[in-house]
Formats: sequence, C-alpha cells, structure tokens
Amino acid sequence: MDAARDYIDAQGFRANVGIVILNGDRRVFLGGRARLRGWQFPQGGVRYGEPVLDALYRELSEEVGLSPAQVALLGQTRGWLRYRLPRQFVRRDSEPRCIGQKQRWFLLRLETSDSALRFDATDQPAEFDRWRWVDWWEAVREVIWFKRRVYARALHELGVHAFPEGLPPYPDWWSDRLQPDRSGAARS
Repeated sequence: MDAARDYIDAQGFRANVGIVILNGDRRVFLGGRARLRGWQFPQGGVRYGEPVLDALYRELSEEVGLSPAQVALLGQTRGWLRYRLPRQFVRRDSEPRCIGQKQRWFLLRLETSDSALRFDATDQPAEFDRWRWVDWWEAVREVIWFKRRVYARALHELGVHAFPEGLPPYPDWWSDRLQPDRSGAARS
C-alpha cells in the first residue's frame, strides 16, 4: 500500500487495522513475511477518510485473498492499541513522520476452507509467501520483538470472543512483561 495515502495522526501514529483469523480448531492464522524471515498477523494502513471496517475488509482481501462473506466478525478491540517503532525503523525523510502505529484489532472466524487463503489477490507484491495455523499465544513469540506487547494486548482483549470459558494458559516462554495490568495494557 502507498504509505502516503495512509492516515498518520498529529502525534505521528499511522492508523492501522490488525486481523486475527481464527479457524474451527480455535487456532490462529500466522503469515510468513514475503522475502523475510518474520511472521505476523495480517495488518495494514487505514487510508485518509476510510472507515475502519472498510480498511479491515480491504486488507483482508489484499493480504490473504478473503472476502467478507468468507469470515465472521467475532469482535474488535475497544480502542486503538499503540506501539512505537524503534529509532532505526523511523523514516526520517518522510512527511508526515511516522513514529509508530495505532491499531484497531479485529477477530474473524474463517467460514470456509483453508484453500480460500490466497496471496495473489492483488497486483501488489504479496505480503506473505507462507502461512500456518498456530496456538492462540504463539504469534506473540513469533512476531518481531517491538510488536510483542501490542499482540499480547490484542489477544487478551479479543480472547473473550474466542474462548468464553477463559483464555488458554500462558506458555512456558511467556514473560511477565506481556501480562496486562488492570487496565488491559501490557506492562512496560
């Protein structure tokens, strides 16, 4: 997506949607970044004047080839979850300067078979070149380090929709820094 068309607020945070796709086994989609080693959930910028739900479904189509009819919207975060980019990732020559992202996260349930997932739905370079289904908390470990706390916060907040009986237990590798405080924010 053309970053110049994305909405960046007065504080320098780029508006973005994050997408957690749940399958029938209550595992989540994790995409392998094309030409890179990293893994992440689908996500993408909100364009100027674009409603957030429109951005969600546009990014869903662009990144994994799914239409709104192929998923069910289960929940979304109450508000924006923010993270700052490490200094080395801030583009100093772009205006307005983006210092991080503010994300609205959505939980979707896949209502069709895995074969509907496609990375060639647009003429843009593919975001992902591989994917897998992982346990609920696994994406927190797999995503690049500076996004881990926002992933933990999103999964904590969205988890009630996927696991009404209670969130899955934390894995052995879970850090206390990822544990949310009473407000739902991950500890710094």
